[in-house]
Amino acid sequence: MRLAWGAGLALLLVALAAAPGWADDAPAPDKSGFTVFNPTPEADLRPLCADRPSKATGSCTVDAGHWQIESDLYNVTFQTVDGVSTRTELFTNPTLKLGITNTLDFEVNIAPWQQVTIHDRASGATTVAAGVGDLFLRAKLNLIGDDGGNVAFALDPYVKVPTAPKTVGNGAVEEGVIAPLTINLPKNWQLSIDPELDILANAVGPGRHVNTSAVVSFSYPMTKELTGAFELWGDANFDPTGTVTQTSFDLALAWIPAKAPNLQLDGGANFGLNRATPGAQLYVGITRRF
Repeated sequence: MRLAWGAGLALLLVALAAAPGWADDAPAPDKSGFTVFNPTPEADLRPLCADRPSKATGSCTVDAGHWQIESDLYNVTFQTVDGVSTRTELFTNPTLKLGITNTLDFEVNIAPWQQVTIHDRASGATTVAAGVGDLFLRAKLNLIGDDGGNVAFALDPYVKVPTAPKTVGNGAVEEGVIAPLTINLPKNWQLSIDPELDILANAVGPGRHVNTSAVVSFSYPMTKELTGAFELWGDANFDPTGTVTQTSFDLALAWIPAKAPNLQLDGGANFGLNRATPGAQLYVGITRRF
């Protein structure tokens, strides 16, 4: 976890030193009059921007009065610890977003069906738990850079409503906030740094504890339609039963067809870097703006 935060701070300082002078940026268009009741015209829409495919959260919001759906089509995670293998599958995982103002959107996420399969090699026993996922409610507020510039920053608080069965979820209301920062680098590279703070229910007994995570992500337009990204993710869960840290190295691709600028198809693979992190996570997904 210290590695992720330290790398993020160092990269931020390098990016700030290397980025062109912001004073030379063209002024952003005035779109403050657009709201959910006065939608942004098609001609004034920003380029499609989604909080996928990587773990990084974008600093951008959905244009006022427009809907956007972002979803895994299929997501599978594999983990093996002490001879016990766990496979977690998401059969779609949609997030529905609505632009409220030019810099604020409201988001709802729930997995309609997820399945956890656990196999113990020693005993040969296999157990399966399945059901609807928990409901996540979010509101992302962009503070700078939604309509251009070399830096963008937003706040993205959320609350989790326990809708999953106890065999899948923990049955607790939990909340947190993400503070995504995006910086344009030379040669069309883009850097994203996403610190996150969560307040989670204790694994055993009453009470709550802190969970922190961070993502340091680099993306690059490989062609006019295809963007690639790689990132380092770290998480530290300070549960009273014992602190658990996870780290992963992630790769992702996103394709926005030139003839369909409101559509994105994507996929990725995440690889665990320590024992506590799932060994691999594979997914494909879609984003569509309306």
